[in-house]
Amino acid sequence: MSVPAARIATYDDLLALPPNRVGEIVDGTLYSHPRPAPKHARSSSVMGGKLMMPFDEGRGGPGGWWILDEPECHLEGHVLVPDLAGWRRERLPALPDAAWFEQAPDWVCEILSPATARLDRVRKMPIYAQTGVSHLWLVDPELRTLEACARQDARWLLLASHSEDDAVRVPPFDAIELELALLWS
Repeated sequence: MSVPAARIATYDDLLALPPNRVGEIVDGTLYSHPRPAPKHARSSSVMGGKLMMPFDEGRGGPGGWWILDEPECHLEGHVLVPDLAGWRRERLPALPDAAWFEQAPDWVCEILSPATARLDRVRKMPIYAQTGVSHLWLVDPELRTLEACARQDARWLLLASHSEDDAVRVPPFDAIELELALLWS
C-alpha cells in the first residue's frame, strides 16, 4: 500500500491565512505563526529604526541601502519573511513593483522567538546562505543577544556574539555603533 505524497504548499495557502498570522513556505511546507509578541516587535522596530536614517536615508551614515520590515522574499521556490532585510542600492537600484522580492537581500535580521527560532535557525539560515544573502543577524530578546554571521562558501561564519548592553559595530552596518540595551527595553 502506498502512502500519499505530502501536498506542496502554494501561494494561495499563504493568502488564505488569517491576517493575524505570518506565513512562509519553506521546502514546500507552509509554516504559520502569530504576529510578533511585544518584546519581539520592540526589538525589530528599534533595530530597523537605528539602521534607517544612516543606511537607508543616508543621514548620519553612508546611505546606499533599502531597509525594510518583514519583506516577502521569493527565493528559489521558498517564500520567506525575515523580520528585517536590507538590499544594497547598487544591487537593487529600485524597489520592485510586485508585493515581494525575487532578489535575495544582502542582509537579513531574524528576531528569534519561541515560535520561530527553530525554523529561523534550522530551515531558513541555510536557504539564506544558498541564495546569496551576505550577512545574517540573529537577535534573541529573551537571551538579550545578537549573533552576527557572514556568508562564506554558501555557509555561515559566526563573526561575533554580543549581549546585554554592549555597544557594538557589526558588519555590514559597522559604520555606526549600536547600543544593544535599546533593543531590550
